[in-house]
Formats: sequence, structure tokens, C-alpha cells
Amino acid sequence: MMIQQVVRTSLSVAETSSRLAKIERLAALLREAGPDEVGVAIAYLSGAVRQQKLGVGWATLQGARAEPSETPSLSLLEVDATLARLTSTAGRGSAAARSELLRALFARATAEEQEFLVRLLSGELRQGALEGIMVEAVARAAGLPAADVRRAAMLVGDLGAVARSALGEGAEGLGRYSLELFRPLRPMLARTATSVQDALSRLGQAAFEHKLDGARIQVHKSGTEIKVFSRLMNDVTVAVPEVVDAARALGFDEAILDGEAIALDRDGRPLPFQSTMRRFGRKLAVEEMRGELPLTAFFFDLVRAEGASMLAEPYSRRYDRLAERVSEAQRPPRLVTEDAAEAQAFFDAAMRAGHEGLVAKDLQAPYEAGARGTAWLKIKQADTLDLVVLAAEWGHGRRRGWLSNLHLGALDPAGGFVMLGKTFKGLTDELLEWQTKRLLEFEIRREGAVVYVRPEMVVEVAFNGLQTSPIYPAGLALRFARVVRYRDDKKVAEADTIEIVRRIAGATPA
Repeated sequence: MMIQQVVRTSLSVAETSSRLAKIERLAALLREAGPDEVGVAIAYLSGAVRQQKLGVGWATLQGARAEPSETPSLSLLEVDATLARLTSTAGRGSAAARSELLRALFARATAEEQEFLVRLLSGELRQGALEGIMVEAVARAAGLPAADVRRAAMLVGDLGAVARSALGEGAEGLGRYSLELFRPLRPMLARTATSVQDALSRLGQAAFEHKLDGARIQVHKSGTEIKVFSRLMNDVTVAVPEVVDAARALGFDEAILDGEAIALDRDGRPLPFQSTMRRFGRKLAVEEMRGELPLTAFFFDLVRAEGASMLAEPYSRRYDRLAERVSEAQRPPRLVTEDAAEAQAFFDAAMRAGHEGLVAKDLQAPYEAGARGTAWLKIKQADTLDLVVLAAEWGHGRRRGWLSNLHLGALDPAGGFVMLGKTFKGLTDELLEWQTKRLLEFEIRREGAVVYVRPEMVVEVAFNGLQTSPIYPAGLALRFARVVRYRDDKKVAEADTIEIVRRIAGATPA
């Protein structure tokens, strides 16, 4: 398959707002792709590359542009192979070698292909081919139910691999994907409710749990072998020996549990999120950190028990099975009710205990791995959103020399991001210094004092309501937005959507 086919499909998908049209155009391309090409095509059409770190900045990309080729000659796999070589090029002289690889690639690309590659490699290629749409496109191309493709993708965490099986072997290929020990699955996610009353109106009788402001964990246990995975499905077992110890003491011989690890003070109150995250992602002496900043493990769901998958079981049954083997002290406080006053009192108690709020759960819902459906709803005291940093502006006065004023965007399910405002409120000197360094790593271009960045960073923002605005595309803007924290534990695909923002706006009094 030629890269030009992917480029033309990408442009065609971006030009239509029709979800059905997007799906059909994507499916048509996937039907033509070979087994080795499907995964690459899916990644590129979703605005991503398969390689983790390319080490290529905006200036390098611009410097690699060459006189475009008149005739398309680049294949999809040739582009992927070049990017693989780019990633593996390291050591002395590697910067020059990477630049040469890019120049050779761009010299063979047409003008249209060059533009596509620049946007792809800079992270600017964000159109309507997001994962939800792509799952349906794979299903359409393979002639299979979208639910079956989605389930397999959630279990394996690799839509490209699932697509190869679906297109090559049909239903039989998908049937091989099952819940396996020591292969992490994506965690089930929650949408936002504006209040306990809003949650009850949407769920009816529900289970309310304290929303712990810690790090999401997924624990896999088989006898004495235990592994712990993060929200991003990374193996963090070595970093969290307390969690391993807690799992070893549980009554299950074999299980996969969903939970939270959190740092508490001596009175049992939660320490700031940043304190918990010090235990992850740093190369520190684990035992030293364990003594200085111990973690406590809480478990709130059970997705596999004693050799049997619990994914399709209703939440109430999963929880009952969990409670049989996990002590109350190791589970977040919980209340099942349909009474708004009772739920509100429970919410107030969670806030007094120092927690974020509550999570309301549908008692009959299955465990939807990776899905942010309506079965789980998070309820917080203040209005907060997890938004994506799209750009930042160089500061003035005390903030001179630092990137400070952040441009904030919500995820658009149809593709791309919808800007909702700017803020530098809530940023300490330490955070300003850190974010400046980090944002410059993601720089793609500059316009005056504005540095545009790849949409890689998720930040939690508090705000005092939303107001109508003729400036921003959604017609909405955040009021008095302020940074709460960066969410390094979240992928951009997990940011809040513009649909959630509109729902909050609709619930906010004028």
C-alpha cells in the first residue's frame, strides 16, 4: 500500500462531519491493506506513529523538507521502517543521522505527503479517525459486530493486532482474545456527573464510593506470583512492594483486581496526588521511599477470580465476590442508595475525609475495559476538567522567561480539540520551571509569544462555571480557570470531551 492512499483517506475523513461516512472511508482503506500494513495504517489515520520516541522536533522537521517528488513512490511500510530506524539511531552524531534519514524520506514524498508527514510527526494530525470510529471501521471492513472488535481491543490494548486477526481470520481470529493473567487490560473509566442528584437521575439506585486521589492500579495474582500495572498498563511491580504485600495476603489464589494506591498521612488522610506519584516514574531507592512515603492499597473491583472472567458479570456480583475475600479496610467506603439526601451526606463525609468526591456506579453494569461510558460517574466538589495543553505563552514580569499562560482544549469525539480558554493561575515557580522545560520538548511551532505544542499533556483545571463566548469554537469559555495539577497518569485520549463540557454548562445556572 502506498502512503498516498493513507494521506488521501485522511484528508477525505477530515473533510466530512458524518460519522458514517468517516467509518466507510476508513473501512474501504483497511480492506485494501495487507496484514503487515493494517496496524501502521490504523496508527497513522489516528494521528499517531507506532514508535514511542522519535526524538524529532519542529525545527528538524522543517529542515528535512525538500523539493517534493512529482510522482508518489513511498510505500506505507517504507515510512514505518524509516521511523523505526529513526528511533533506534542514538549516540554520537545521532542528531545528524536522524536529520539525514528524514531528508531522504521527504525527498521521495510528494508535497501532499510531506505535509501529512510533518503533521503526523509533530502531533498535529488530529482529525476524525479516533479510536471509537476506528473500531467501527475495522468491524465494517471485516464484516463483524463492532461490539466484538471493541471487546477484543479492550482486552489486548492493541487495535492494530485485533484488526489483523479480524481481517485475516474473521470471528475465529477475534475468538482467541480473552482475559489473561499478567496481560494488563485497560481500566474502566468514569464520566462526570454534576451532583449526586444528577448521578441518581441517570443511574437510579447506585453504589457510591469515595473517590480516592491516588494512582490507579491493576493487580494480577496467581499463587505467589504478583504483578502490578499502572493506569497506562505499565508494569510498576518493583515500585510498589506494599501493594504486592497486600495482594499476597488476599484470599484469592488467582485474581485480577482493580484498585487505587494512595499515600496517607498518620491520621489516615490522603496526601496530595503529587506525593503519591513520587512513588512512580522515578529511579529512587524503593525501600527508602517506602519508609518515607508508604502507600496503602484499596481494591474496588474484581475482573477475574479463580480462573474465571468476571467482565460480563454485573457490578453488584463482582463487588460481592470481592468483598468475600478483601477486608472492609482494604475497600473504599461505599454506600448503596437511591436517596439523594443520603447520597449527599455520604458525599459531604468524603470531602471532610479529604477525598475528591464520589464515584457512582450502576449496579447492573458489566466491566467495560477501556470505556468511559455512563455506568460510572465521578462527582467532585469543585468543577474540574482534565484538559489538553495546546499551546503556552511566554510570561511577563515575575513569569518572564517561563512558558505560563496555557491554552486549554477539550477532546472532540469527532476529532481534534476544542479550545476553552487560557490560564496561568495556580502555577507555582517550581511548576512554571518544570512545565517550560516539558512544553519545549513538545514544541511544534511559534507565533510571536505563543509556543504551540504537540497535544501530549493533560492538566486538571478547576473553574467557576462556564460562560458563553464568541471567541472560542464551542461558544463556551472557562470562568476563572486555575491549574490544579498535571495528570501524567492519563493519556490524551482520556481527557474530558466537549460533550462533557456542554453537559456541565447545561447544568450551570445562568
